[in-house]
Amino acid sequence: MIAFIGSVFSPYYVRARKRGAGDPENHCALNVALYGKGAARWAMTERGRAALGRDGDSLTIGPSALAWDGTALTVDIDEIAVPLPARLRGRVRISPLAVTGHVAVLDAAGRHRWWPIAPCARVEVTMESPALRWTGHGYLDSNHGAAPLEDSFDHWHWSRARLPGGAAVLYDVAGGRTEGPPLALRFDEHGVAEPFEPPPAAPLPRTRWAVRRATRADAGHSARVVQSLEDTPFYARSVLSSRLLGEPVIAVHESLSLARFRRGWVRQLLPFRMPRAWR
Repeated sequence: MIAFIGSVFSPYYVRARKRGAGDPENHCALNVALYGKGAARWAMTERGRAALGRDGDSLTIGPSALAWDGTALTVDIDEIAVPLPARLRGRVRISPLAVTGHVAVLDAAGRHRWWPIAPCARVEVTMESPALRWTGHGYLDSNHGAAPLEDSFDHWHWSRARLPGGAAVLYDVAGGRTEGPPLALRFDEHGVAEPFEPPPAAPLPRTRWAVRRATRADAGHSARVVQSLEDTPFYARSVLSSRLLGEPVIAVHESLSLARFRRGWVRQLLPFRMPRAWR
């Protein structure tokens, strides 16, 4: 799940910025993706300012809402999946083991910041449509930017892996005019962040859309794509198997090609996955 205020991949937002009318609050969305045999769903309906409500503890985007009660974030989902219409409704509760105050700057100009709010969390999922229920471990973070991503970077690669007693996050952003250094952070169960030396690069195969995937792994070890969850013309989400800090890990990984996102033909395809509700 990703809640957007200023939907960074929205073709409508891109056009509005070109007209000098790029109000981020007029381009909001709750992106929800479910993966699994017989239960796959994707929703990312963009909504305007009239559908947005927010204060210090809650965020409402159309019929869906997020609320923080001091101990957990509850997400009530009420969306329609695309491209084949299907109801996507349920509740997700994310209970951090700890909240960290660590905020990282991703670029040399300081225009993009990342806050790994809860590197380790317990997640409870109760879906009505499709009917699913499970609990497990998870992660909560936030990104903030003062400029369009495509104006700052050419690509980035991110992954989060569970470790005994914590988690590790790798973040590589590259190719832009204000490229920042790679980040490698280990978090303990109390949310304390400890930088470690970024491991060597570990090659990964490109996606079917030829998006380059890259990650890092302990010296002498490789990384393997266990499952491709999203394979789009400019973005890939994958499950990886590798080794970090001496531990075998399973990681959620993403690769983003902003050079590809800039291309007109890619943006023409986006409304099929990112419709806009005009009311």
